[in-house]
Amino acid sequence: MQAIPSRLLLWFALAFALLAGGAWAFALPLILVSVVAVLLVAALLAATGLDYFVTRRAWRQDGLRYERRMPAALAVGVPTQVIATVRNPGVRNWSVTLFDFIDAGLHTDDMPRELQLVAGTATEFSYRVRAAQRGDVQFAPAMLRLRSRGGLLDLQVRLGEFEQRRVYPDFAELARYAWLTGSNRLNEIGIKTFHQRGAGTDFKQLSEYQAGDPIRHIDWKATLRLQKPIVRQFQDERDQRVMLLIDCGRRMRADDREGAGGRTHFDQVLNAVMLLSYVALKRGDAVGAMTFGTPPGEGRFVAPCKGLQTVETVMGQLYAVQPTPTHSDYQLAAEEFMRRQPKRALVIIVTNFRDEDAAELGDALRLLRSRHLVLLASLREQIVQQVIEQPLTSRAAAVAVASAHLYAEARRKSFARLAARDGLMVDVEPPRLGVELVNRYNAVKKAGLL
Repeated sequence: MQAIPSRLLLWFALAFALLAGGAWAFALPLILVSVVAVLLVAALLAATGLDYFVTRRAWRQDGLRYERRMPAALAVGVPTQVIATVRNPGVRNWSVTLFDFIDAGLHTDDMPRELQLVAGTATEFSYRVRAAQRGDVQFAPAMLRLRSRGGLLDLQVRLGEFEQRRVYPDFAELARYAWLTGSNRLNEIGIKTFHQRGAGTDFKQLSEYQAGDPIRHIDWKATLRLQKPIVRQFQDERDQRVMLLIDCGRRMRADDREGAGGRTHFDQVLNAVMLLSYVALKRGDAVGAMTFGTPPGEGRFVAPCKGLQTVETVMGQLYAVQPTPTHSDYQLAAEEFMRRQPKRALVIIVTNFRDEDAAELGDALRLLRSRHLVLLASLREQIVQQVIEQPLTSRAAAVAVASAHLYAEARRKSFARLAARDGLMVDVEPPRLGVELVNRYNAVKKAGLL
């Protein structure tokens, strides 16, 4: 318990100083002034010490406790409510100013709080926090400031426990997708749905023949038994693998932030990864992930697994990953991936392509395509399009627009050359990445390419 002089104590000290100064001004004997001053200071110090120990003993006897209730995990950029309770099982009332020590990565405007802690009751209040970035955050014991029983001191005491939470990417897009799926309204967010009766290679069920069903799928035994045309329906193979190869290098540090947390390119990549993982797992495929472009020893790998719990597994490995200034070596990443994933899979490379990457990335794509089906997804900075669309109000604006056009055209041509072999490529601005990946994944499933 830390002690700070209160205003009352400071006023007493000032009053004693004025009295001593006045006595000296009226030429009272110096020895008398000194003795009186010493006595007054000693009395004030004794009263202050007694006040401190009485208050400290009373505080310990009352045994106040501080508790928090909040979700097991937070979402980046999303306000989260924390419900806090101060329990006072003692026999005294306390007036306190409470400041909850939250992680520097969390923001709140609701601190400090003035509280009246009535004896024998629990005082509850709430405040909101917003995480600015993913990773682990910590809530330290709260700091309470209270006035001593005699009013001579302001005391500071820590109350509560250390708690840790994980900050994940925002699951809003995933929840929205799940809701729209149930309402058959996926077209509202630009996701195309494919329903192809009789497609795939895994048997699904027998059904009565309808116009347009392939004749080769007629089940003649069932047709003779039921005396009407019966066809076999098939579904997409459900033992396929989707592997996400995620660039964590310097290119992914681009930031199109618009006021809220979690708007960097890499944050939006993780949002897209969650959405695509959910869709693929719902369709029975196994999903895994691997990062590259990280410092040595810091890469993450998740072996492909089935079941919706895999979304949590993937995010459990990736939620705290941050893009670094490290160079992304595409060739090295491709070689490592080929060693780790021997079975054929749909490999989705997510990166931020520049025209100077064409040669190195082309070699990596050729290596991966020797065994896997590869989809290259590249992010475009929104700022480039914003510069292109700005009005030509000055010579400097004209130069900026021309430069942006040249940059965009060089990048487009290099990307087109990479796509010469096949069309499995996506080049979009970050907010559209999740939808475009899902559309391309659905198209791959429909075409039976994997």
